[in-house]
Amino acid sequence: MPSAFPGQPAVQQQRQTRQARARRATFSPETSNFRYRLAPGDRVRISVFKVEGYAAETEVLSDGTVNLPRIGSVNVWGLTLDESNQRITSLYSTILRRPLVYIDLIAPRPVRVSLVGQLERPGFYTLSRDPSTSTLRAAGPGVEGTVVATSGWPTMVDAIQRAGGITAMGDLSNLVLVRQGNVPGEAPREYHFDYLSVLMNNVQVVNPLINDGDMIRVGKLEGARSNEALIATGASNFAPDAISVNVVGEVEVPGIKQVKSNSPLTNAVMAAGGLDPQRARVSNVRLLRLEADGSILSQEVAFDPSAELGSEANPPLRNGDVIVVSRNNWTRFNDTLSQAVAPLGPLLNAASLYNILTR
Repeated sequence: MPSAFPGQPAVQQQRQTRQARARRATFSPETSNFRYRLAPGDRVRISVFKVEGYAAETEVLSDGTVNLPRIGSVNVWGLTLDESNQRITSLYSTILRRPLVYIDLIAPRPVRVSLVGQLERPGFYTLSRDPSTSTLRAAGPGVEGTVVATSGWPTMVDAIQRAGGITAMGDLSNLVLVRQGNVPGEAPREYHFDYLSVLMNNVQVVNPLINDGDMIRVGKLEGARSNEALIATGASNFAPDAISVNVVGEVEVPGIKQVKSNSPLTNAVMAAGGLDPQRARVSNVRLLRLEADGSILSQEVAFDPSAELGSEANPPLRNGDVIVVSRNNWTRFNDTLSQAVAPLGPLLNAASLYNILTR
């Protein structure tokens, strides 16, 4: 890919690009206004100060209206509480003299959000907050998965955590929030966020509250990522606490291992007890990965604990990766010989075996 900043290192170019994105997201007036808007499923309480018979506790219906005493149906879909108050006050003003209207949100609707892109568990989520435990979980019976601690309304970061966090290929500098229009038929709008700049450069970026119907898209990383960015991302709450990889072959303790997100290949091998010094072929460690399109990535690397994190010699791992440590030539020969002579074991002694090998 051609360089946009000739003569500058790639890491410096990436840092400047992140800073430009962060400035655009931070200072855009569109990203600073995420006020709650009413929609079907919200429950509200409405009353008129010192006027009997006008109090109502009602739910916003599927057509976006609430049914109120004396004035009937009022459309509040897409309105904030202040805007709804103004509309209802205007309607009551035709039958009351200077009415003082109060409107309270007593039970917000569940937040239904779709999360796509480079996430551990992309899909559709219905988020509901348990006020007794201050946790965020998926609504519905029998739902399992990550439970997120929260002290208020779910944010974009909460939703990403609920989907298991970003994958090793997720680009924190390229997060997109797609928000539907305030009323049916209105075109959706996109808001771009760069959270990598928060981790790397302490740049302030808004963490928006999630609205019902939002979509969060995590972009795929293009090109190599610096060691600093890999470590910062893996240690953040955007990444899953741990991923599972399967290490097989000539290691001390083969099997499924839990390692930190963005861990390099060498970390998984060390988690399996390291290479078997007598049997392993150091120059032939194979990484197998199932890609999103169904294809199998097969990458052969030499085991080198000193290799740079994120390089081709020490790539960051993803959940579900398989690492195969091959046998060295001497071990392969011995194993083949053992298989060949095993049926003849009772008939062979040391002398006869020596004669076979020296002929």
